[in-house]
Amino acid sequence: MRERRQGKTQEQAAAKANLKSRQTVAKYEKLGQLPSEQRQPRQYRTRRDPFAEDWPTMVEMLTEAPGLQPKTLFDWLCEQFPDRYQPGQLRTLQRKIAQWKAVHLKQVASLTQVRYPGQLMQTDATPMNELAITIGGQPFPHLFMHSVLPYSNWEWGRVVQSESLAALRLGVQSTLFRLGHVPKVHQTDNASAATRRVGQHEELDEKRTFTDGYLALLSHFDLEASTTHVASPDENGDVEASHGTLKRALEQHLLLRGSRDFDTLEAYEAFLFAILDKRNALRQVALDEELAVMRPLTAAPLDTGHRLRVRVAQTSLIRVESKHYSVPTGLIGRRVNVWVDEWELEIYLGTELVERLPRLVGEANSRVNYRHVIDSLLRKPGGFRHYRYRDDLFPTLTFRRAWEQLNRWHAPRQADIHYLQILKLAARTMECEVEAALSLLLETGEPWRLEDVRQLLTTEPAPLPQLEAPTVTLAVYDSLLSQSEGSYVHA
Repeated sequence: MRERRQGKTQEQAAAKANLKSRQTVAKYEKLGQLPSEQRQPRQYRTRRDPFAEDWPTMVEMLTEAPGLQPKTLFDWLCEQFPDRYQPGQLRTLQRKIAQWKAVHLKQVASLTQVRYPGQLMQTDATPMNELAITIGGQPFPHLFMHSVLPYSNWEWGRVVQSESLAALRLGVQSTLFRLGHVPKVHQTDNASAATRRVGQHEELDEKRTFTDGYLALLSHFDLEASTTHVASPDENGDVEASHGTLKRALEQHLLLRGSRDFDTLEAYEAFLFAILDKRNALRQVALDEELAVMRPLTAAPLDTGHRLRVRVAQTSLIRVESKHYSVPTGLIGRRVNVWVDEWELEIYLGTELVERLPRLVGEANSRVNYRHVIDSLLRKPGGFRHYRYRDDLFPTLTFRRAWEQLNRWHAPRQADIHYLQILKLAARTMECEVEAALSLLLETGEPWRLEDVRQLLTTEPAPLPQLEAPTVTLAVYDSLLSQSEGSYVHA
C-alpha cells in the first residue's frame, strides 16, 4: 500500500511485497486494508476450560478474600480433587484469576501531587541491612534517616539504629543545617517518635496526635507539622521512592569500592555523604528555586539526646527506656544522670562520667556486663544458674560452649563456679585471649580445668628495660644561667 501511495504501479508494488497473484493484489487494493488489519478478534475458545466446573466456587472465595493467591487456590483444588488437576495447569489458573481481578476488583489509584518550591520536606527511616555493611569486620545493622525535598528531590540524612525521637531529631536538624534554609512544612509517617494514638483503646486507623517531643523539634525550627494517614506510605511517596534509588546507587558504589567494610561509623557516613553530594549536584537548578523562597536557618542546633535521672537498683542495674543496663556495683543505691544518645548512654555520678554503654534497640531488653557483677556472682555462685540475665554473661559463643562442656564433666554448682572463675580471669586479663585459650581446649574434646586456661595465656609481662641514671654536673646549669643574663643585656 505504501508503494502504491508513492506512485508505483500495481505490478511494482506486488513485486516489492513478494506477492505473485495479481488477483490477490487487486483484492487488497480494493479493500484498502492489509491482511493483518482484516483479522477479527477471536470470540471462542480453542480448548476446554479445565477450571469451568469449580470456577464459581473460586469466584466466591476471591470475592470474600481478594488477597488469595492463585497458588493457594490451586493447591486447595488439588487437595479437594486430586484426580482432576495437574501441576502444569497452575499457569492457566494464574491467567484466569488475573483476568477476573482486573475486571471485577477495584484498586486505589495513586494521585499525582503538584509540588511547590520551598514548601515541603519529607523524612522517613529506611532499613539498610540489605547492603551488608560491616564496621571493623562486624555486622552493622542500621537505618538511614532520609529527608527529601519533593520539588527538587534534594536529599540528605544520617545513619541511625532506630526510629526514636533522638534519631528523628538527628536526621531532621542535620538536613536543615546542611541545607542552610528552612521549608514551610515537615512531613513524616506515623512512627511512634512523631505521633501517638489518642486514648488507650483506639483502633489503628483512628485519629492520632503529634508527640510533645516532635512538636518541640518543629517549633524550634519554626516548621509546620504534617503526617500521612495510617498504612498509607504512598502519601510519603517522594521520600519512599528515593529510598530505592539511593540504595541502588549505594550498591553500585560499594561494588566499585570493592569492599563493604569500614573502619568506623564516621568513615561510612563520609562515604554516604560523598554519594549524596554527587546526586544532589544534578538537582542544583531546582534546588536554587527552592532556596529562593525558603527562610534562612537561624535556629541553634538542638542536643540530639536527652537526659534522665535514675536510681541504681540493688541488682546493680538501671532501667532506661524499658531496657536494663548493668553499672559498677559501687553505684548501687545512688542516683545517676544518664545522657541518652542515638548510639550510646553516658552514665554520670554528679558531673563525673563513670560509664559509657551502647544503647539497646529492638528486641534486646538487657545488657549486663559480666565485669560489673562477677565479684557478686563469685560470692553467691548459686545465683548464676537461674540468673534472669544469665545469657548476657556469655560474651561470645565460645564462652557458652565452655560452660556447656563444664556441665558435662562436673556437678551443676561446681560447673558454675569454674565458669565464673573463667569470667573473672577474662575480666582481669584480656577477654580475647581467654576466648582463644577456650577455643583450643574445646577442640581437644578432653576435660580441662581453670589452670589449663591460665597456662595458655601469655600473662607474663615483658621485662622492663634497665636504665642507668646519669650523673648530673651542676656546673652545666651555671653556664645556662650566664647565657640567660647575657641575652637580657642584648635585649
